[in-house]
Amino acid sequence: MTPKTTICLWYDGTAEDAANFYAKTFPDSAVQRVYRAPSDYPAGKKGDVLTVDFTVAGIPCMGLNGGPAFKHSEAFSFQIATDDQAETDRLWNAIVGNGGQESECGWCKDRWGVSWQITPRVLSAAIADPDPAVAQRAFAAMMTMRKIDIAAIEAARRG
Repeated sequence: MTPKTTICLWYDGTAEDAANFYAKTFPDSAVQRVYRAPSDYPAGKKGDVLTVDFTVAGIPCMGLNGGPAFKHSEAFSFQIATDDQAETDRLWNAIVGNGGQESECGWCKDRWGVSWQITPRVLSAAIADPDPAVAQRAFAAMMTMRKIDIAAIEAARRG
């Protein structure tokens, strides 16, 4: 069954590369179908990859090779909840190590400009802690990090 809602991500001729990277990097991700242009269009020629249907962590997406007119921004990001430091490290290193870029507080950007929040569940629980002092310590610790360090978050949570 085709989903009613699909996230459309704009690429400049690299939608298939991005979709293949996401499919090999994130669990519950896959490339479903590649569509080729039936005729020339402003950003390409007949037979070029026009769109790619794929999922990222179970979320249906379509990559559109629309050309250079639009760029990704931090206004849209995928937030991936991780269960431990090994998973956090693996995903972070895959994105950053494949031409991506580190940012602050668990954010990074892949080589196509898509932003990702690699967020350990421990961090989410800590900053939502009902004790305001615990939440504040965890939040303050997070604010000093690039990739999230779970041991440091847990230490801040304990005080």
